[in-house]
Amino acid sequence: MIDYDVVIIGGTITGIYAAITATKFQGRVALVQPPLAEINTNNSPIFDNTQGFHHYKIINQIANFVEQIHHKQQFGIYQESDDLGEISVNFKEAKKYANYVINNQLAKYEPAVLATLGIDVIFSEGKFVDRPHLSFVVKGRHLRSRKYLLATPSQPLIPEIPGLITTGFIIPQKIEQLSKQPQSLIVIGGDPSGIEIAQTFCRLGTKVTIVVKSSYILDKEDSEAAFLVQAQLEAEGIRILTKTKVSEVRKIEDKKFVLVGDEVIETDEIILAAGNKSSLENFNLEAVGVKFKNNKLLLNKKLQTTNYRIYACGDLLGGYSFPHIANYEAKIAIKNILYLPIFSVNYNSIPWAIFSEPQLARVGLTEQQARQRYGENVLVWRENFKNIARAQILSKTTGFCKIVGHRNGKILGVSIVGNQASEIIHVMALAIRQEIKIEAIAELPNVWPTISEINAQTATAWLRQKREKNQILKDLLENLFHWRRSF
Repeated sequence: MIDYDVVIIGGTITGIYAAITATKFQGRVALVQPPLAEINTNNSPIFDNTQGFHHYKIINQIANFVEQIHHKQQFGIYQESDDLGEISVNFKEAKKYANYVINNQLAKYEPAVLATLGIDVIFSEGKFVDRPHLSFVVKGRHLRSRKYLLATPSQPLIPEIPGLITTGFIIPQKIEQLSKQPQSLIVIGGDPSGIEIAQTFCRLGTKVTIVVKSSYILDKEDSEAAFLVQAQLEAEGIRILTKTKVSEVRKIEDKKFVLVGDEVIETDEIILAAGNKSSLENFNLEAVGVKFKNNKLLLNKKLQTTNYRIYACGDLLGGYSFPHIANYEAKIAIKNILYLPIFSVNYNSIPWAIFSEPQLARVGLTEQQARQRYGENVLVWRENFKNIARAQILSKTTGFCKIVGHRNGKILGVSIVGNQASEIIHVMALAIRQEIKIEAIAELPNVWPTISEINAQTATAWLRQKREKNQILKDLLENLFHWRRSF
C-alpha cells in the first residue's frame, strides 16, 4: 500500500515550495522537516538556510539607502543646517526591521498553513531503508511513496585553516547571529553572498577585507564584469586580497587574528563565504542504491539519482545557492515524480544576479565559455550605461551590457553589470529560452527613459558590428546606393 505520491525530505524553503507545487498538481504529499531547533518571535519554525539569507539581503538594501543619502549633493540636495550630523544606522533597529520582513514571509509557511493545503508535515529525522520495501523511516513509521525528493539544506564548506573552527566564524545564512555591528570584518572566500555582505557592512562604516584564492572576485562570471564590481568595492574602501590564502586563525581575548600570507590582520569578526556542500550522511542513501561522485550526488537531467525513485534539487546539486534556481529544479522534479519522467533541466536560460552595487546579472554563457565552444563564430558587443538617458538621470552610469552571440543571430549569453541589472536581464533570458534572435531585441521599442533601453541599444550595436564584418554585404549596399544616386 502506497501512502503518498511523494515524500519530500526538506528543511528548506525549496522543500516547502516543492510540497506546495505537488499539492497544486493534485498529489498526496508528506514533508519531513528537521526537528524544531529554533523558534522565531512568532513561535513558528525557522527553516534552515532561509532566515540568514534574507537578513543580509534586507540590510544590504538599508546600506544602499545610506549610500544614496551620502551622495545627495550631486543632485543639488543640501541640508539647511549641519546640526543633523552624519547619517548613521542603528544596527539593532536594522535587524529588527529585517526580522519584521522575515516573519511576514515565513507566516505563509507555518505548519498550520501547510496542513490546510493537504500537506502532512512531520518534524523528525529519518533514513531510507530498502526492506521490505523502499521507504523513508521516521520514528519507526515507514513512509511509503511512489517517489522521494531530497530538498535538504547544504552545509558550509569549511576550508582546512588551523584555528578557524575554534576561533569561530559566521556564514552568510546566519548573519543574524551578529549581536552588534563589527568595527572590522574579514570575508574569507569569493562566494557572491560574501561579496554582498562585504559591501553592505562597508557602507555601514565597517572596515572590510576580502580574501580570495582566485585572481579576482566572482571568478565564475564574465571577467570584465567581475573586475568592474571589484573596482567599485575597492573604490569604496574595501581591501581585496587576491591569489591569497589564509594560513591560520587565532583568537586572543576578544579579538580575532587572521594570518594572510606574511601579514597578520586583526578583526572583530570573520565571515566564511567559501561555498556549500551537501549533507546527506544520515539518510542511509548508499544502502538504497544512491551513488556519489566527489561527495556530490550523481544525477541525470531529470534530477533522478542512481535510484530512479529518489530525486534531488536545490543546494545539493552544487553551484551558486540561488533560491529561484532551486525552485526551478523542484518544479521539474515534481512534474517528473507525479507524471512521467520526461522533463529535463536546462540552465542555459535561467538568469541570476549578484546584489552588489553595481549589480551583476548573467544568463547563458560568458564570453570565455562561448569562445571555447564556438570559436570564431562568436561576436561580442558591449554598450555602456553612460549612453543610457535614464542612467544619466539617476547618476548611475557605471556598468555595461554585453551580448555574446553566434554569427547566425542566436543569443549565447548576456552579462550585465550596472544599475537594475537584476531586473533588465529577464528580457534576455526569455529571448534565450524562446530562441528569439538578436534582431528581435534590437527592434523592440523600449519605454523612454528607462534602464531597459540598454538591451535594445546593445543588440543594435551588435548587429551593426556583424554588418561591418560582412564585406560582401557592405560592397553590395555601397553599389546599390551608388547606382540609385546616379539617377
